[in-house]
Amino acid sequence: MAVCSSFVFITSNVYYLAPFLVVVGVTCLGSGFSLLNAFLPLLVSNHYSHRKPHPSDDSSEYELEGLNRRDSANSTHRFHPGKAGKLTEDLERSSKISSKGVGLGYASAVGFQIFSVGVIIAFDKLRLSKDNPTLPMRVILFLVGIWWALFTIPTFLWLRPRPGPPLPTQSKHTNISARLHSPVIFYPLFSTRSFWNTLRRASRLPQTLIFLAAWFLLSDAVATISGTAILFARTELHMGTIPLVFLSLTSIGFSMVGAFSWPRVAAHYTLSPKTVLIACILGMEIIPLYGLLGYIPIIKHLGVGGIQKPFEIYPIGIIHGLVMGGISSYARSVYAPLIPEGSEAAFFALYAVTDKGSSAFGPALVGWIVNRAGTIRPAFIFLAILVVLPGPLLWWLDVEKGREQAGQLAGEQDAVTGSGYARVSEDDRED
Repeated sequence: MAVCSSFVFITSNVYYLAPFLVVVGVTCLGSGFSLLNAFLPLLVSNHYSHRKPHPSDDSSEYELEGLNRRDSANSTHRFHPGKAGKLTEDLERSSKISSKGVGLGYASAVGFQIFSVGVIIAFDKLRLSKDNPTLPMRVILFLVGIWWALFTIPTFLWLRPRPGPPLPTQSKHTNISARLHSPVIFYPLFSTRSFWNTLRRASRLPQTLIFLAAWFLLSDAVATISGTAILFARTELHMGTIPLVFLSLTSIGFSMVGAFSWPRVAAHYTLSPKTVLIACILGMEIIPLYGLLGYIPIIKHLGVGGIQKPFEIYPIGIIHGLVMGGISSYARSVYAPLIPEGSEAAFFALYAVTDKGSSAFGPALVGWIVNRAGTIRPAFIFLAILVVLPGPLLWWLDVEKGREQAGQLAGEQDAVTGSGYARVSEDDRED
């Protein structure tokens, strides 16, 4: 928040400070998303519906489950490994919570983008940016920081603390120099060790690795298509700033629609979260395939079709938005059961690294293709292949087996460390 607002002070005289602010801002944003995602399994396990008896279960079983949820020494895995039907219920609940969160996030983005357009128009009408053309954007970034700060207040006030041990403040090894106890040195070392340990634990979870590999490819495809579409619109279709702003609003707006709509579609057709993700991949495949229609002689001669006209990119933006709403909502829901209990933050950090770490490969290859071909359209062939690559991996993914593997690993860790703790709500702990 502070870093984003600080851009209001970045002028041509101190432009060299902007990259440092970007690095700090992106780092904090990624860390924040990892920690927020780590709350998803806890929200599912402590959902009020867990207190309601299921029609297929007798009351004594639920009383026993309630006792286990209150007893840290007899903690059960949050996705109920002994009850096959409960996994489906928890996945549906996780998808709904995730979809609402993503949908509200996209709604906020749409609202602020519309507000930003109004700010730019106001500066233009009042001629306030005549001598300083970057002032409107710097003011918008300042307001973005204020926006984040205001909507962080409810989190501080109402979000309950995560259960579990606190973050350590110093090294357990007494023979390490006291200088290593300095937070500046200790926390980078601690995070590096934690990330390595998470990788080692993930290597023992085959189904988790399958999902992470699929997510690596899928997030790379999403980032590459988004960047290529903007570049194609700017260079091949010669679209200006305002049309590109409306393209962005179209995509984000329909991402919100997709986030709220996919749970209804999944419920109506009884689709699992994994099936929804595969459906979203097929939907994303429409984008490069439509672009390749421009190579068909008849369509090329007509001059319409295959994204030859600027107006054609707006329906593409609608498809992209609807698909992104589903991917953003359901990827976390599929991943959550594959995480060992007690390691949510660490494994969602690995999820974030897999996401952001892949975003350079696709754009780099697209840049190479454009450099060799002299035009962007051949890159659609590469995009069509890239989008379908995660499909087979998701098809092979066995969420039930992955949940069992995660539960076993969590049990082994608790047996070694004796630090197991129940994922219970504040009310349950008080009881």
